[in-house]
Amino acid sequence: MTHAPWPAPYSPQPLDATVTIPASKSLTNRYLVLAALADGECRLRAPLQSRDSELMVGALRALGAVIREVPGSGSAPDLVVTPVPAGTPVDAVVDCGLAGTVMRFVPPLAALLRGPVTFDGDTAARVRPMAPIVAALQGLGVRVAGAEDGFMPFTVHGTGSVEGGHVAIDAGASSQFVSAMLLVAARFGQGLHLEHTGESVPSVDHISMTVEVLRSLGVEVDDSTPRHWIVQPGPIAAFDVELEQDLSNAGPFLAAALATRGTVRIPNWPAETTQVGAKWREILPQFGATVTLADGVLTVTGGPDILGVDIADTSELAPSTAALCALASTPSRLRGIAHLRGHETDRLAALVAEINALGGNAVETEDGLIINPAPLHGGLFRSYEDHRMATAGAIIGLAVPGVEVDDIATTSKTMPAFPRMWASMVAQTAAAG
Repeated sequence: MTHAPWPAPYSPQPLDATVTIPASKSLTNRYLVLAALADGECRLRAPLQSRDSELMVGALRALGAVIREVPGSGSAPDLVVTPVPAGTPVDAVVDCGLAGTVMRFVPPLAALLRGPVTFDGDTAARVRPMAPIVAALQGLGVRVAGAEDGFMPFTVHGTGSVEGGHVAIDAGASSQFVSAMLLVAARFGQGLHLEHTGESVPSVDHISMTVEVLRSLGVEVDDSTPRHWIVQPGPIAAFDVELEQDLSNAGPFLAAALATRGTVRIPNWPAETTQVGAKWREILPQFGATVTLADGVLTVTGGPDILGVDIADTSELAPSTAALCALASTPSRLRGIAHLRGHETDRLAALVAEINALGGNAVETEDGLIINPAPLHGGLFRSYEDHRMATAGAIIGLAVPGVEVDDIATTSKTMPAFPRMWASMVAQTAAAG
């Protein structure tokens, strides 16, 4: 499908806006999987409504979960989930779209059922790494057909149960491989001892999130030994939970304060959280911003200049961080993000190509990016069907007139209302002026 380019709003004056962010995709999809495995009916309050969460709902329904929308306290409905009994007969095809959480989290759950479940997705999804999940399932005795190349499509042939035990994989390409196995492990006969055999796992904060969510539902997880996770077999408690807003998706709006030397406030910011987006409170001051959290409101005010940074492991925050680096007055280096080459697109190559297309000076390194100051100009910023690339283009467009994003609709992956929210943020300032 061809989309008309989206003219990114340009703000010649400092922003002064308050923005409320929808629920966390990472938490929504983790809780959905756990609800399908729980020992009773579960309720997710104010969950994310996006393509990724809709794909997860569709996947779980295909496996036999009953998921109902019911009125909630906000504008979006709550979700009530009746779990799938282990060993349920199934013959299904799961559309993963481009959602990493669906393509990685659901196959281990399918292994607990009886029958074939085929996983496929968008064209771009067919080049996202899947070999570690396939290897883990095969190492536990699950038959997986069609995954010889380590990519989708493939079919999981469940026999009604998984005995579990010890399995070793290399999860160096994505933390999702670890989370995927941990989420289901308590339902294995012997639980699971998962061992990572590579050097390091990227985005370890996402694994910590998974572990904390499991523990909150009564699952016993031992992660005291580096690169080892031991999950005891047992029930997953039914739950009724209100979802936190997505702090990663808050990033572009917070970055907008720096791009315009203005102020952006986000209410309902959690004092404690397992989300990787909590790192914005550490990252943005390095760019010269003032960041405060008071009475649940995170306030970010840009400094007179955007300073270059040297930061490691920004994970999914990297595209927004790179956009600020492109606007900075001194050189920047982003390290420890080689795994971004296997995300929705090769984000390192994409960021270099699009920043440089606007006159920037970005180069790829073995594990990240170096971005040097350069005068930017308007032009087309390609998204590569990647929501975080699209929002990176929007950030640059605030400070550089004439930037157009080729497919802003790709933000529907995690934030369908992004174009409206972005325009509203800019309009708040115009109205105040």
